[in-house]
Amino acid sequence: MANSQALVTFVGVQKTYDGTTLVVPDLNLEIQRGEFLTLLGPSGSGKTTCLMMLAGFESPTAGEILLDGQPISRTPPHKRNFGVVFQNYALFPHLTIAENVAYPLTVRRIAKDESARLVARALEMVRLEGLDARYPAQLSGGQQQRVALARALVFDPQLVLMDEPLGALDKQLREHMQIELKELHRKLGVTFVYVTHDQGEALTMSDRVAVFDDGRIQMIDSVEKLYETPSNRFVAGFVGDSTLVRGRCGAVSDGECEIVLPSGERLTGVNVNAAVADARVFGSIRPERITAHFDAAPAGGNVLPAKVIDVIYFGDHLRLRCALPDDTEAKVRMALSSNAQPQAGQPVWLHFPNQHLRIYT
Repeated sequence: MANSQALVTFVGVQKTYDGTTLVVPDLNLEIQRGEFLTLLGPSGSGKTTCLMMLAGFESPTAGEILLDGQPISRTPPHKRNFGVVFQNYALFPHLTIAENVAYPLTVRRIAKDESARLVARALEMVRLEGLDARYPAQLSGGQQQRVALARALVFDPQLVLMDEPLGALDKQLREHMQIELKELHRKLGVTFVYVTHDQGEALTMSDRVAVFDDGRIQMIDSVEKLYETPSNRFVAGFVGDSTLVRGRCGAVSDGECEIVLPSGERLTGVNVNAAVADARVFGSIRPERITAHFDAAPAGGNVLPAKVIDVIYFGDHLRLRCALPDDTEAKVRMALSSNAQPQAGQPVWLHFPNQHLRIYT
């Protein structure tokens, strides 16, 4: 049963281009009204195909897409009342900024006076007042992206769909636009669906993130839960940075289990996927959760001896690359306020807190 609060619902949606391979095998997804949902995944994971089906540029092979409970799979794109923003902006070079933004209103045959008012409002939303008479070639990349966003917002769409919209911008401008997009979403309350392969974008802007791989959603949740408690090994490895250790499952008890490393060392962590004794398992932990001790091994368990391979200065923290007994590389994030001054080649003891080491089958 579809959630009555959902604005969009994908029900058993499949997509194939060649009649044989399912790019999207079975998608069931609810997009809540007013949320900022990001579809995140590597190239070829199916996220853009899902966005294109929602926009109406592709049709599902099977299943149905519902908008406010009504099927829209056969509704043409121009009748869906969705704003769409692409990576390449798709601006008309021979039209002024005002004419570009007004284009969706022209198609909808909105009166000139009303159109001028709506265009002025949309340009104000994206902070481009006073540039309406310029042409796209006279604007920076960031400004052109804002024009594309204004054009997508000008007709009060129910939904704004964005496919890698910041991909062509440099790092500093991209980070600035992420903040602006999040703020704009907060002000407008319109539902945003955003496609990216950039984890930083997804974590910075989204209310929820759906992580795609092989055409399937591996996990969909808030950014905090996605980062802190990934549900499987793919999500743990794809979202954020992790130290990964491999081994066999040892003792199992009360939601925890041991991972026995090839060196014979043992660590205890959260048994995420109900691993059984002697199963092949992987342990994953975030670099900032590992603590480094240089004087002596700390008391208690979950400590591995290691050697510092490299120390990298990141401005606000140090990143250590350390070799574990089985030659696995561990990444450790250290605050600059730490009194320790680690050096390459130095011995170190690494503590892996039980509650932050997640063990997957």
